[in-house]
Amino acid sequence: MATKHPVLALDIGGTKLAVAMVTPDGLTHGFLSEPTDKHRGPDAVIAHLFDMGARSIAAAGIGAPHAVGISCGGPLDAAAGILTGPLHLPGWIDIPIVAMASEAFGVPAVVENDATAAVLGEHRFGAARGAEIALYLTLSTGVGGGSIIDGRLHRGAAGNGGEFGHLMVRPGGRRCECGRNGCLEAYASGTNIAVRAHEMLAASDRPSTLRELPLVRAEHVSAAAAAGDPLATEIWRETTDLLGQAVTDLVNVFEPHVVVLGGGVTRSGSILLDPVRDTVRDTAMPPAAARALVTLAGLGDAVCVVGAGALALDLVEAARV
Repeated sequence: MATKHPVLALDIGGTKLAVAMVTPDGLTHGFLSEPTDKHRGPDAVIAHLFDMGARSIAAAGIGAPHAVGISCGGPLDAAAGILTGPLHLPGWIDIPIVAMASEAFGVPAVVENDATAAVLGEHRFGAARGAEIALYLTLSTGVGGGSIIDGRLHRGAAGNGGEFGHLMVRPGGRRCECGRNGCLEAYASGTNIAVRAHEMLAASDRPSTLRELPLVRAEHVSAAAAAGDPLATEIWRETTDLLGQAVTDLVNVFEPHVVVLGGGVTRSGSILLDPVRDTVRDTAMPPAAARALVTLAGLGDAVCVVGAGALALDLVEAARV
């Protein structure tokens, strides 16, 4: 039965919190998404997250969860269940999130890097279903990554492998939250697309429809670029060029069957996907380019929640064996 052994999935993003009950068919029930308001600090945000979890359980109406899965950006220690210092959540140092969730809901819990959870969700239920080698990049508050190698989730020696957002795409370029200069995240995250737009608007008097907005966000930049706004087009072209270069490098290294792009920035659709696909097709090594499908997440905005749910479902299954 699809609703047998449901689990609770919690996603902790820098901009939003998302929760749902997830069943073994990968469907979400009682899905909720609310602002993180990270300025309130970890105690308040986690209390809010757990309250959302309780409301999701009630709204889903499919019984109590058998486990809790949590996805969050890193760095984190999945084995110890601790958020050691997520870059998108300043001040969240050594938070024992697994122990806290287990105590709050009375069931076992597990935590994983959000993009690692997402690639598991896409591999099991989404656009990368069944692929032997699959890569995932999330373009959101930050840029994260995850990978499936030989059909299995790859975590790396320290458990934080797949930091594709910290590929160097412009040496000596923009300062990244990680402390280096020129990382992909400094250009292709939703946060930094907006920051770059504000900087360009302040640095010149070039006409742009973006000047009419009180606060420019990444979705405004993509929409203005699609409408032909010259300043927005320049920002967006740089974004897709650098993202395409990064994906090309990943395709050359891993020779994946599929590269999945997810996160809020990908709501822009073809204006993002098409130039990235074109760059991979034109510049990757021909054998790798011929095999790699570059596509958008099949699970949409629920990808990290479904991925966290998949982790929790595995925890339930392991306990039953």
